[in-house]
Amino acid sequence: MEPSRRVRPHLRSTCRRKSEARAYHDRRHTLESPSHGGEPTQKGDVPRRIGRTKGGLNSKLHTVCDGEGRPIVMLLSEGQMSDHKGARLVLDALPKAKTLIADRGYDSTPFREALQEKGIEPCIPSSRSRKVPYPYDKALYRQRHKVENLFAKLKDWRRIATRYDRCAHTFFSAICIAATFIFWI
Repeated sequence: MEPSRRVRPHLRSTCRRKSEARAYHDRRHTLESPSHGGEPTQKGDVPRRIGRTKGGLNSKLHTVCDGEGRPIVMLLSEGQMSDHKGARLVLDALPKAKTLIADRGYDSTPFREALQEKGIEPCIPSSRSRKVPYPYDKALYRQRHKVENLFAKLKDWRRIATRYDRCAHTFFSAICIAATFIFWI
């Protein structure tokens, strides 16, 4: 037997007009509204550092590490911020070095020029969209696996890999504690 395709009488709206039916809906009842009255809550100037990316909501950690793969400088940014923009924010905190090894995401002409002004030679492969690629030392670029190993060790900590913390300062504090414990103690 097939069920009847008609709407049962007790499921039909008792009101004739849609506007009347909406006015008495329990979610729109004025007495049951949130305490803040629909206005955004005031939480101060504490940013969450969560941004929208292709994979959903995300954060990005920009890290400068030494030759042994230990973090020296870290910056937490929104997920939609490009790598080279985040690197520009870390540029003033860079230690003295001969070379900076980075992946294609950090390839931009202004970032390369800023590195050369500081006396640092960039070892960054050109992005695929660049018409005239920059040369780079492929043997030296193989050392970038140390940075990837740094992120792999950080993500072994479940709290960091899944970002349970809502506030950016709490999440970044957890990253700093994990990095200190893993690499410096």
